[in-house]
Amino acid sequence: KDVQREREPHVCLSKEEVKEKIQSYNSSVTDKLKMTLNANGIYTGFIKVQMELCRPITVQSSQSQGRCAHSNNETAFYLPDGCVNTLHISSTNTVREVIEALLKKFFVADNPAKFALYKRCHKEDQVYTCKLSDRERPLYLRLVAGPRTEMLSFVLREHETGEVMWEAFSIPELQNFLRILDKEENDQLQILKNRYAAYRGKLEEALRGVLKPG
Repeated sequence: KDVQREREPHVCLSKEEVKEKIQSYNSSVTDKLKMTLNANGIYTGFIKVQMELCRPITVQSSQSQGRCAHSNNETAFYLPDGCVNTLHISSTNTVREVIEALLKKFFVADNPAKFALYKRCHKEDQVYTCKLSDRERPLYLRLVAGPRTEMLSFVLREHETGEVMWEAFSIPELQNFLRILDKEENDQLQILKNRYAAYRGKLEEALRGVLKPG
């Protein structure tokens, strides 16, 4: 179930509260991917991101596995279904930075703005998937939820169908879109003018018939 929910507030934890949560988190870890608290209050740790990409990604590589379509030095590459990647990040890293790090790790040439990071969590016997804003911090969400991925996991997807991220396009592409819109607007305007001109002609013809002497 995909939902757009209100953003959960980022509670400012004290250094002691963070320390306690990290100790609790590390005591529950079963895969050795523990968190570390630094002297400056910033903590580091690992998150796992499942790649759920329907379209191929463009990688800057001459060798890749799976179904490929080569073009110069770039390759259109389909990631295997359910591919999971582990990232080592800090508590200061935002969602946008995590997406950029993932793409860099795979040598992806596509614009990061074409992708979104989602959180998947269990609540009241249902699974909810919610898109994260660019400013949210995944490691904080991981710390608060604990290490169990069935309680919280991260998913990378393309933006939803119909959701256009204009910043992902180049200036020539955007200028071309404007020219297309101008042409469509003029075409529709001409259709409306012709339609109303036809109505006007029929009304005038009817009036002439009614007002005709005799």
